[in-house]
Amino acid sequence: MSTDLTTPIETTSPELKTQEMIINMGPQHPATHGVLRLIVTLDGEIVKHVEPVLGHLHRAQEWQGQNRTWFQYQALIDRVDYLSGMYTSWALSRSAETIEGTTVPKRAEYLRVILSEMNRITSHLLWLGTYLIDLGAMFGFPFYPFREREKLFDLFEAVAGQRMMFNYIRIGGVVRNPPFGWFEKLETFLNEFNDRIDEYEAIVTENPIFLKRTKGVGYLAPEVAMAYGMSGPCVRASGINLDLRKTKPYSIYPEIDFKVPVMTEGDTWARYMCRIAEMRECVNIIRQCIKQIPGGTTEELRKALGTTGPEKDDSKDLPPDHMIMAKKQNAGLRVKAGEGFAAVESPRGTIGCYVVSNGSDKAYRFRWRNPSFCNLSAISELLVGSPIADVMAIFGSIDVILPDVDR
Repeated sequence: MSTDLTTPIETTSPELKTQEMIINMGPQHPATHGVLRLIVTLDGEIVKHVEPVLGHLHRAQEWQGQNRTWFQYQALIDRVDYLSGMYTSWALSRSAETIEGTTVPKRAEYLRVILSEMNRITSHLLWLGTYLIDLGAMFGFPFYPFREREKLFDLFEAVAGQRMMFNYIRIGGVVRNPPFGWFEKLETFLNEFNDRIDEYEAIVTENPIFLKRTKGVGYLAPEVAMAYGMSGPCVRASGINLDLRKTKPYSIYPEIDFKVPVMTEGDTWARYMCRIAEMRECVNIIRQCIKQIPGGTTEELRKALGTTGPEKDDSKDLPPDHMIMAKKQNAGLRVKAGEGFAAVESPRGTIGCYVVSNGSDKAYRFRWRNPSFCNLSAISELLVGSPIADVMAIFGSIDVILPDVDR
């Protein structure tokens, strides 16, 4: 039988269909920045649905606040968001001060802002280093931000006694004045830090691989951000100018001239750029605080008192604005009966603390409003329609801290 090769052969092909696949990312995935489980539904390599599963890292922070004295709880609360403990302590302190009607001394407020803005820098630096690892950058850059973090940790340790769990901001003020020479060391760091940020940007910002992984990836619509109650750099990168330091000013921020970085692109690259710009503004804020702080440096404060001891804080000899504590704290600290709420602008967004006091040495009820929880809630909206290869690039750009979620 002969076959004419020029004659077309009629064939029928079955319709090709793909089958959805459900996979688990975590709860021990190396790039989830904590114990989080993502149930991801895929159609081929495209994400169709994402369900975040929480509860693997529950620390009972609210329960502990109701079963520890006020004095004890202040030492624990730094662990809610372990990368920005100054802010959780600040929110707790302000909520209690609202109930008490406490006026915090001006010098203490300036020290709170200086140390908190330093903490914002350390938080953004860790995010930057780990985010580049999420994107596969293993060429040494992730260690650059940690170089600057270590310098700031030395300054934290000198004034607070600890490098991460500071317990420095207390109800009524701060624990102590910085030691001799501390402000000069901080000035030295500030003088070189903007150059370090320039180095980061020279390596990363216009890197074609980085741009490919971030530009136009993980778009967050402003209406989605608002619907989920998101805050921080995530919403400011989507064009929403929401920053409590400006929109609901507190402490001495109204006396400081600074800008809030806002972008409109709404993608992972914009979220990166917002944090880079925020670090530059932190330098600006700290510089102004050093110039304006009542009493000046610790050496200048001691000279005015006629003393030389670096740890002697003889409040009765100081003008009210030069004190660091409204009242002496001790293990018998009590807050009068009432309700109080206060919020501060942390590196991840709005941290709010609601407390009910019955006048005893323990709070009756604590309720925390954490930015990581709200920011993580929108992850399903962000990931749908993206390739699975972009999941960690998008998730990492949100900067979620899991103890801040499973509080």
